[in-house]
Amino acid sequence: MTASLRVLRNLAAAFGLAACVAGVSVAGSLVVASPAAAQSSSIVVEGNRRVDAETIRSYFGPGPYTGAKIDEAWKALYATGLFSDVQVSQSGGRIIVRVSENEVINRVVFEGNRKIKDEVLEGEIQSKARGALSKATVQADTQRIIEVYRRSGRSGVRVNPVTIDRGNGRVDLVFEVTEGDKTGIKDIKFVGNKAFSDWKLKDVISTTATNWLSFLKSTDVYDPDRVNSDQELLRRFYLKNGYADFRIIGASAEMDPAGGGYTITFTLDEGEQYRFGKVDVVSNIRDVSGESLRRSVRATEGQVYNAELVEKSVENLTIEVSKSGYAFAQVRPRGDRDFEAKRINIVFVVEEGPRVYIERIEVRGNTRTRDYVVRREFDIGEGDAYNRVLVDRAERRLRNLGYFKTVKITTEPGSAPDRVILVVDVEDQPTGEFAISGGYSTADGVIAEVSLGEKNFLGRGQYVKVSGSMGQNAQGAEFSFTEPYFLGYRLAAGFDLYWKETSTTSYTPYGTTTIGGGLRFGLPITDEITLALRYNLYQREINLCDSYVQGTPWYDTCAVGVSWAIRDAAAQGATITSALGYTLSFNGLDNNLNPTQGLYAELKQDFAGIGGDVNFIRTTGDIRHYTPLWGDSVLILRTQAGYVTSWGGDQLDVLDNFYMGPNLVRGFAPSGIGPRDAAPCATTNLSSPYGYNCFNNSLNALGGTTYWGVSAEIQFPFAFLPKDIGMKGAIFADAGSLFDYGGPTSFPGVYNSYTNPALGWSGNNVYGNPNFVSCPAGSKNIATGGNVCVIQNDDTVRSSIGASLIWQSPFGPLRFDYAWVLSQASYDRTQAFRFSGGTRF
Repeated sequence: MTASLRVLRNLAAAFGLAACVAGVSVAGSLVVASPAAAQSSSIVVEGNRRVDAETIRSYFGPGPYTGAKIDEAWKALYATGLFSDVQVSQSGGRIIVRVSENEVINRVVFEGNRKIKDEVLEGEIQSKARGALSKATVQADTQRIIEVYRRSGRSGVRVNPVTIDRGNGRVDLVFEVTEGDKTGIKDIKFVGNKAFSDWKLKDVISTTATNWLSFLKSTDVYDPDRVNSDQELLRRFYLKNGYADFRIIGASAEMDPAGGGYTITFTLDEGEQYRFGKVDVVSNIRDVSGESLRRSVRATEGQVYNAELVEKSVENLTIEVSKSGYAFAQVRPRGDRDFEAKRINIVFVVEEGPRVYIERIEVRGNTRTRDYVVRREFDIGEGDAYNRVLVDRAERRLRNLGYFKTVKITTEPGSAPDRVILVVDVEDQPTGEFAISGGYSTADGVIAEVSLGEKNFLGRGQYVKVSGSMGQNAQGAEFSFTEPYFLGYRLAAGFDLYWKETSTTSYTPYGTTTIGGGLRFGLPITDEITLALRYNLYQREINLCDSYVQGTPWYDTCAVGVSWAIRDAAAQGATITSALGYTLSFNGLDNNLNPTQGLYAELKQDFAGIGGDVNFIRTTGDIRHYTPLWGDSVLILRTQAGYVTSWGGDQLDVLDNFYMGPNLVRGFAPSGIGPRDAAPCATTNLSSPYGYNCFNNSLNALGGTTYWGVSAEIQFPFAFLPKDIGMKGAIFADAGSLFDYGGPTSFPGVYNSYTNPALGWSGNNVYGNPNFVSCPAGSKNIATGGNVCVIQNDDTVRSSIGASLIWQSPFGPLRFDYAWVLSQASYDRTQAFRFSGGTRF
């Protein structure tokens, strides 16, 4: 066989393969001259209209044109996607290249797509307007559109690509889409799980099953990427709970046409649960002792093994060694399993690492977020020692910001062997939020809020929010601004401006108007401990009604049913409060939104009297502990207490007291616990010999200076309901008390000029007439200088038991409580049923 025939056969074979790959039928003949003849031949291009002939010749390069070289050029021309047919032949010592150009796409159109927008589909396909029409590319685009629909739960989708000739070699490319019905996930199963129920594991993963709420979510469709992510979530969950040998044997998805959905099955091998054995630190650095580093270790002997604590210990040790001047130190945890004792002995080995420096940090992909917003999340900078632990820490921080859809940090070689370049690839995502919130509670009635916020204002990482609320018993507006890195330090600083007005309710016989602002600073001491500082300046006023002023007759409708203490506070007009405060909090919860384990504690103090009209010191504390019980039940123990006192010889303003109700002991009305004042009569009889007759008195809540409360609650899921419903029950027991009213109890001059020996009073009128109602037993009756009944120093223990229904609904968290009061003071106000809820959408 001659050389030319062998080349011809090879090219023909290659031609057939290329045509198969391209998905088109190419007909033609190829005659190739011998190498000697081809060296002196020229290349003639025929059939081209838009593509320049010189561009086509450039694929052949300079001669001599061997069979292999022509074969390579022919394949390259097909690979451009510009041609539907390419034929190469020989004629008269010349190489003739005949091409048939692909048509040009005039525009790309989608028809029939209602569930997925055109913009989304355009971003997924390769065929673009003003580009060449390639059948292979169109086929690939069709499959990509089908895949996008399948990931959104529509496995029955059909896509038909159609071209419409527009003349002059231009066509419209139309993808006709028949979406079909949504195919959801019928069931999620776990095989091999013994330590944790299916309910608990479904709470760990992000994939959910289809139910009657599916129209509000998109996690109930089969997505292979989401299932892979769920496997990692399961692995981290088990490693966090001591199952160091845990592995996922498989995760399968089977379509059940009869059932109308997929069944996802996770097959698990839990292994045994381990605890930490001996925990030690070994330092191979001469000037750093392992003993001095042990305080940075989070794991303790006997504790359930937790891979997250090991990671955190490595991070803490790395930072601590770096502070000692060893920037290149590396910490490696070494585990030794004791299979019989179910213990894992951990040794953290500290040693010098390779001396590698960061040459520079490159941020890529951020189209909106400023570079410095990304760079400030690093504890290391350009020129510092490279430390992988600190780089991983920065990557976690960047993900937690919520500014980016994806975050990935990689390294590239630098200009020298001991230099590396950190490459931070990010993809911005929308961070603005527009929310309409609605809710109802038995205390506040119906309320609605509209808010507009931005978490990454102008790409600077600042938070801005403006909101307004309008409700049945309250209305207001607020503006907030937060700078998370104040003066370049990891110190959050911000300010708030607010206005709120409340109206009279069945729980309070008066309204209030508050307008003011505040400054705040947040300083994270550790990952769990945070110190927040604040300063607030606000003006507050009690509103009995618009026409009420000092000296209004006591029988005026604004004053009827209002105690002397509250009248006195209202008559003083607006007061200004200037207060400094702080909050010291510890957060060791496993989940902030739905905690099942851990401790949360906070201490708050506010000092008023730095200017303004009132002087007080207010201290409150709150501790909550979550413990998992049997199954998926959780025990919640809570303790809270507070104390407020005036200073500088002033009395407490009535609004500065604590007001407690169901927030302390469920089963009581809002402001239903604590000291109360017997108000004047609600009705008058001016035909009386003395001008009036008093009866139908009421008791107004005055608040107290001291409170304490304890609570125990067990929350449990309903096994007969799907986990996706988000409904669970609770039983609870509460106890607490509020006592020691701290406001004025004497009001000189409340008597008028009339005398009534039969009733035993006389005096000069300022605010109105005194209260004639006998004080309840145990109360204090001021006989001179005023007349007011104030129940003081009654530290009766209030207690209740009850049951709750808790629903994490698509409309927001809803809670229904029903309580039975076990003990109370005679003057307390009870409320057996309580409902609260709301949402943001």
